[in-house]
Amino acid sequence: MAQQVFINLAVKDLERSKTFFAALGYSFNPQFTDENAACMVISDTIYVMLLVEPFFKNFTDKALIDARTHVETLTCLSCESRAEVDTQVAKAVAAGGTVPRESKDYGFMYSHGFEDLDGHIWELMYMDPAHVQ
Repeated sequence: MAQQVFINLAVKDLERSKTFFAALGYSFNPQFTDENAACMVISDTIYVMLLVEPFFKNFTDKALIDARTHVETLTCLSCESRAEVDTQVAKAVAAGGTVPRESKDYGFMYSHGFEDLDGHIWELMYMDPAHVQ
């Protein structure tokens, strides 16, 4: 069985976050979605659990940070092309996200990203398969 990844993110408004990520083309697994959490499907092995802040606090004794002012993590997803990177960033902006910095072109790799409605940073990158060994 392939190992799965579950990224857990605290969100202020679950319905608003679901609408934002649906605009980027992601779906949600209804089996693990309710008023406290939504299971966003990235791929067959990668999921993001969007958890309303009070529910998220059940999983840690640490204080939650405001991702608009503090960095908790940088989540990076690969894309099939440079165009997909740019398209996803444009979709995020159209859905209410922001772009914290300009795209970077390293020749063999192209990256850009966005901040979601809660300030979580999502990096998107395309790496030329000819340069990956």
